Amino acid sequence: MSGSAAGSEVQARRQDAMRVLANASADELRQIYADMGMSVEASVLRGPETGLVTLRGRMGGGGAAFNVGEATVTRVTVRLATGEVGHAYHLGRDAERVRIAATIDALIQQDGNAQRIERELLGPLRQRNASRSKRKRDETAATRVDFFTMVRGEH
Repeated sequence: MSGSAAGSEVQARRQDAMRVLANASADELRQIYADMGMSVEASVLRGPETGLVTLRGRMGGGGAAFNVGEATVTRVTVRLATGEVGHAYHLGRDAERVRIAATIDALIQQDGNAQRIERELLGPLRQRNASRSKRKRDETAATRVDFFTMVRGEH
């Protein structure tokens, strides 16, 4: 496999992991990560920093963008002793959660750890996220109202 193909595979793996971690609850992430017992020294390069980001929206399908409001975001960058650098951002002020996510981002770049993280952390979190989403869809479907329009002929 060429260097760029391997790099894009690692990038895709990292993006997928961040998507799973973003949808997991903080307690789930902390518990599963602790249960894994991966005591890794990660030095903090930047952060944790908490700040505001502007949320943008659009009216309709193609309207002009406008500022909806602001959201609090925390970010951190860590480096493992082996040199891998991990980054994480998350809505809210939970610095520990973001540090764990950044550490996982760094660890997932190591081939040996990537498989273990997928099996022991991301897999269970995916299942929990999926069941949470299904439950929410089911609750929403129970309150769904179907509207239809009857066309009346003109007399």
